[in-house]
Amino acid sequence: MSDPFTLDVIQQALSAIAEEMFVVIKRTAMSPIIYEVLDVGTGITDAEGNMVSSGAGIPGFVGVLDKCVQALRQRIPPDSIRPGDIYITNDPYTGGVTHLNDAVLAMPVFAGGTLVAWVANIGHWSDIGGSVPGSMAVDARDIWAEGLRLPPIKLIDAGVANEPVLAILAANSRLPDFLRGDLWSAVASLRKGNERIIRLVETYGHADFTAAITDYFDYAERHARAGLARLPKGRFPLAETMDDGTQWHAVIEITDEHFTVDVREAPDQVALPFNTSRDGALIAAQLIFKMATAPDTVCNAGSYRPLRFLTRPGSIFDATEPAPHGYYSEIRIRLADMLWHRLAEAAPEMFPAGHFASICGTVIAGRHPHTGRRFTMVEPQMGGWGATATRDGNSAMYSSNHGETFNCPVEIAEARYGFTYRRYAFNDEPGGEGLHSGGPGIAIEYAIGGGETTLSAGYTRNKAPVWGLAGGAPGTTNRIEVDRIGGDHERHAFVSGLKLAPGDVVRILTARGGGWGKAG
Repeated sequence: MSDPFTLDVIQQALSAIAEEMFVVIKRTAMSPIIYEVLDVGTGITDAEGNMVSSGAGIPGFVGVLDKCVQALRQRIPPDSIRPGDIYITNDPYTGGVTHLNDAVLAMPVFAGGTLVAWVANIGHWSDIGGSVPGSMAVDARDIWAEGLRLPPIKLIDAGVANEPVLAILAANSRLPDFLRGDLWSAVASLRKGNERIIRLVETYGHADFTAAITDYFDYAERHARAGLARLPKGRFPLAETMDDGTQWHAVIEITDEHFTVDVREAPDQVALPFNTSRDGALIAAQLIFKMATAPDTVCNAGSYRPLRFLTRPGSIFDATEPAPHGYYSEIRIRLADMLWHRLAEAAPEMFPAGHFASICGTVIAGRHPHTGRRFTMVEPQMGGWGATATRDGNSAMYSSNHGETFNCPVEIAEARYGFTYRRYAFNDEPGGEGLHSGGPGIAIEYAIGGGETTLSAGYTRNKAPVWGLAGGAPGTTNRIEVDRIGGDHERHAFVSGLKLAPGDVVRILTARGGGWGKAG
């Protein structure tokens, strides 16, 4: 029987390896969206594809990796998987989970001739083809309109690059140099993880390695069930009206044994890029379950053993081919926010009020006015978080789905993209008042420098303000505006391929969080 000290050493080593994989990408990637914003995730699964550990990064990205590996295992003949192989996919229908911009790479780890684990990562590529720069068209009617789609294929075959695949990738991107740089950064990350795990198994043996993973899962499950025991029990139906007037319905049912999320009454999928895969919607449920039960402990496959998730194929939360997925992130975050809202109503002392709850994805693409080089700025935005029973809300943080990421420094953005920041400040609009007040969002303005430039963006929580809690006032809304050089003013929520002229000013305003409790 393995001693607990050895098991703990192996478990901590696996966490450190996933973190080292993350650092490799952070230090070697080509695109600011990855090396500055950290729009990336890394992870390690067991041989069956169950998540063991993850590096820092976006929670919604880390949740993709185990599902991708499991999809690969279902589609790839086991006898074709060899040491040194690396697979790639971005297809939401065959393991990609999110949208075509997000490339998932996965590598099997063999020790002593036995498949013992997988290492995987995911990162947002700035352009993967499609009808608009940045590959996020708001008017895409099917998945084929959104860019190059990759089913699970071998990128690296037993250590040798598949050059035709690399050529196809480069030919379908407006930014081939950036694509290649980000791709090889991801490959280096996987190879480092592979090397570390092999050494770990060789040091402690396959039996202790496997026992450590099993024990790690059981440890996470115990904490999840302890958190589940603290939640209110019962059946909690919920409904929320979205910005477009559509009403979403769901049910949370909490028992002593299970936390069930039922979204089978979701609206039908649409022929626009406002859908997500079943696995994508599951990640939203996992995020809320983890937050509600054991937010401060390790996260692995054992963390979600009490969770049950029910969907209806053909709905926006379980879209079937060929529904487009470009703005999947807004569907996923709207679902997470709705579930969070209902739990907070049931137990207001345990949860904060609502936050700005949008990725607020912003893509500005064009040619640098001085160098003529193509660029694509891809940025999520920060916003205000809701107050709690004990304190005011946080100011200018990324959304719950985006996690521990960073804004791109002004100096980097101005040098890379050639436009000028005129303002970068808190958004001081009134809202979110209460016993404790919601935190402010941000106000950003930048003037376009020149050349052919376009804007694409996707902002929800654009009409319905952020919800307050326990009598606290609602927060505000998210929006993006354009002041034209000729004097016209525009306001947008979803837009793509919008042409910008030199001197036009783009203004981003994100919401203040909701207040908690009645003031005074």
